[in-house]
Amino acid sequence: MSASQDVVLAERDGHVVTWTINLPEARNPISGDDVVERLVELVEAANDDVETRVVVLTGAGSAFSAGGNVKDMVDRTGMFAGAPHALRDGYRRGIQRLPKAIFHCEVPIIAAVNGPAVGAGCDLAMMCDMRVASTKAFFAESFVKLGIIPGDGGAWLLPRAIGAARAAEMAFTGDRVDAATALDWGMVSQVVEPEQLLGTARALADRVAVNPPHALRMTKKLLREGQRVDLDTLLELSASLQALSHHTEDHREALAAFMERRPGNFTGN
Repeated sequence: MSASQDVVLAERDGHVVTWTINLPEARNPISGDDVVERLVELVEAANDDVETRVVVLTGAGSAFSAGGNVKDMVDRTGMFAGAPHALRDGYRRGIQRLPKAIFHCEVPIIAAVNGPAVGAGCDLAMMCDMRVASTKAFFAESFVKLGIIPGDGGAWLLPRAIGAARAAEMAFTGDRVDAATALDWGMVSQVVEPEQLLGTARALADRVAVNPPHALRMTKKLLREGQRVDLDTLLELSASLQALSHHTEDHREALAAFMERRPGNFTGN
């Protein structure tokens, strides 16, 4: 099934692709099947295209993402319809596809958090590898305020981003964390004025994109696997991927560029 491209826009500029959740009137909810399907399709497209080296993810309008559609919760429609067993299947076949897809996205993803990132929207930002925030951004793991729990992996994602105690504080209170606090906690790496956000995210993306694409993808693979395997297993995987790296054309080009003190020209070979 192919989702509407309008719900999440994709724009390429060189080796950087920007994904923009494009439901600003509803504050960019991500619980709808169309948004989930579109983001999964975009991840698959990025994985298949060696010319894509970095993704920037942001939201249209004033919000990054409001997470789940609260109106649908009230009306018990969409993914929130049905008996408990149907709801369980709805989560598994719906929004839970997002953390799985983004976790396995082979290229680095930068979240450009332009405004509120609430509930599943907060978790979406945590799914990304790097986060840059506007001064107008805030984060809230707010499920408890609605009498529900993080159903999209937030209990796994948030502690890995900010540590167990701070994640517990956010999840148990549902309180907002402003951009300055997010920076202090290491949730984001930079906080900038709204008009500088996309430029700052793009500058970071460009610093990443100059590097050999396969080395980037393998490095991301190691960082992801390092979250769930022991050291011996990670070292074994590292040895295997390193052996492949040494036999790429881009490695030879990187060595030549280093010796000749010039930028590398990498092709993904």
